[in-house]
Amino acid sequence: MNLDDLIQNNKFLKNVTELSETVWINDDLKSFNDIKENFNVNIDDIYDAEKRLKRYAPLIKALFGETEKSSGIIESEIIEVSKMKKSLEDKYNNQIFGKLLLKLDSHLPIAGSIKSRGGIYEVLRYAEKLALENDLIKETDDYSVLASDRNKKFFSKYTIQVGSTGNLGLSIGIMSSRLGFKTIVHMSVDAKAWKKEMLRSYGVEVIEYETDYSIAVENGRLESSKDSKSYFVDDENSMNLFLGYSVAALRLKKQLDEIKLEVNKTHPLFVYLPCGIGGAPGGVAFGLKHIFGDNVHCFFVEPTHAPCMLVGMATKLHDKVNVKDFNIDGKTEADGLAVGRASKLVGKYMENMLSGIFTVDDYKLYDILRLLHNSENINIEPSACAAFEGVISLNCEEMAKYIKDNNLFEHMENSTHIAWATGGSLVPKEVMDEYLNKSKVEKTNSDNFKILV
Repeated sequence: MNLDDLIQNNKFLKNVTELSETVWINDDLKSFNDIKENFNVNIDDIYDAEKRLKRYAPLIKALFGETEKSSGIIESEIIEVSKMKKSLEDKYNNQIFGKLLLKLDSHLPIAGSIKSRGGIYEVLRYAEKLALENDLIKETDDYSVLASDRNKKFFSKYTIQVGSTGNLGLSIGIMSSRLGFKTIVHMSVDAKAWKKEMLRSYGVEVIEYETDYSIAVENGRLESSKDSKSYFVDDENSMNLFLGYSVAALRLKKQLDEIKLEVNKTHPLFVYLPCGIGGAPGGVAFGLKHIFGDNVHCFFVEPTHAPCMLVGMATKLHDKVNVKDFNIDGKTEADGLAVGRASKLVGKYMENMLSGIFTVDDYKLYDILRLLHNSENINIEPSACAAFEGVISLNCEEMAKYIKDNNLFEHMENSTHIAWATGGSLVPKEVMDEYLNKSKVEKTNSDNFKILV
């Protein structure tokens, strides 16, 4: 298939290659009831993942004191951000109908990002497999026994490796090292220095690459394959990561019930998820569709310079295309979203499930970061700020058509919008101060963004 022809015949792709902010609506969206049997995992697998996390709760509580209050359950708050809603309306001259909520995965315990869900779940699943196979535990045991020196010594015979731009590496590195595993994180050029330093403080080996995320993953996979006792966490293809993220939907349903917030045909739910390779937002969206069906409308948000999921889905080529095939450099201030090639697993799963994708300019991420800080006194990473692009763009032509086509117009006053904040609480104060003090970020004609302080 000729990519030049695709670009010329697809206005979305033309906008994307011009690095313009774009709203792509998925014309292949189907009713969830019609497709839910098409997958090789289902709601039973999501509940199974939730049960495994509950089995591990005593261990998590024993290893991480910050989870004592939640009895070892890793979960984040969801809060209404009405002041932020007003700030967004004023700045972008758009009315946001309904409630605006913020899901604070940016403040999840242990790793301070959404990766505390999938990353930690995958490590725990691998540890459980080893422990059961070697008679260290039974499923009915108190899993906190795995924190003993004897069991840590056993785990130290094994290695866990992962490729990461930052946050996944933190979740894998922190959890694995606490259990006693030798841990290696292969980090792309986009990874922030403070994340590398934090990993090293946990005794994690960090291998740095002067290349992008895909090469870091490829090399990590290759190195891991050379050692029979090495386990590679494959962000591009891992069903375990995917299911770990999907558990968020069960938790969200309970939280919304507790605040008596309805989700049904006349009370639609819109969820905006920042997207890198796609595992975290894909897993969350998969879980949400199983819980709320057609009453939830899931959108991904990507940087204009790294729209890998958009180009994969718009062309239906998924992992067979890289943003560089479209002369897009993949360089962005949103380090967690700096991915050139989307996950094949997630792209295929989202084909008939995802409502659409937004792209956002880097400069706007800092504007949003400051708005949230000033209005709600909440600090999140620039990449997490991408979530708000969804509500900012609600009144655009493409979204107006989506709302009309899905018979939602008369229900928008009763709608709920969730911006899913994916990371930020572990950002060092001096780094966050730098983010807050960036006066402007503007596009240049070069290959990079120019940041003016």
